[in-house]
Amino acid sequence: MFRFFAGIITAIAVIWSFQYFMGKSKQQEEIQLNSALLEQQIKQVGKLIVTEGQFSQVLSYKNTKKNYFDIFSANKKALVIVNAKVTIAYDLRQIKTEVDPEAKQVRILFLPEPEINIYPDLQYYDVSQDYFNKFDAADYNKIKGSVNKMVQAKIDQSDLKDDAKERLINELSKIYILTNSMGWSLQYQETTISSPSDLDNLKF
Repeated sequence: MFRFFAGIITAIAVIWSFQYFMGKSKQQEEIQLNSALLEQQIKQVGKLIVTEGQFSQVLSYKNTKKNYFDIFSANKKALVIVNAKVTIAYDLRQIKTEVDPEAKQVRILFLPEPEINIYPDLQYYDVSQDYFNKFDAADYNKIKGSVNKMVQAKIDQSDLKDDAKERLINELSKIYILTNSMGWSLQYQETTISSPSDLDNLKF
């Protein structure tokens, strides 16, 4: 009789152990599948997002050159119409993430800085120049440098950077929605993202 009960207990223990390890194996397999799916979906988010703007300005350029012991002066001047295309890009292909299957957490380790590009189209009007002070490459480079500074100042005063950041947040919210739907959490710089609105408060 003792052997009979011992056999039953042993059988139950074997079945329980089998089910336990099978369940644990399935859980580990599910976590691995979720990890692979998350990594694949995050890669799909990685793309180049570009925000464009247009700025126009009229620039007056004048240069005076003294000659012959400052007795005579030679002038040159021009009216420059500036039409500049501006792009602010976030290359999300550079984003760095870490997937932690044990904690069921995705950590954003690095976000790229915005790349600001200025493409000025310059048209010159009312160009006048004296014989001893003609336009040369240095003048055109100086004008272009002034234009870039002027456009950069306009960018800082506009909403273009905010619009670009908003598009970045929209892309990051896709990662949050994905992780949240799978029961995982999203973290950036020790901050856990609990809702899409938390992304608006992040500093990057």
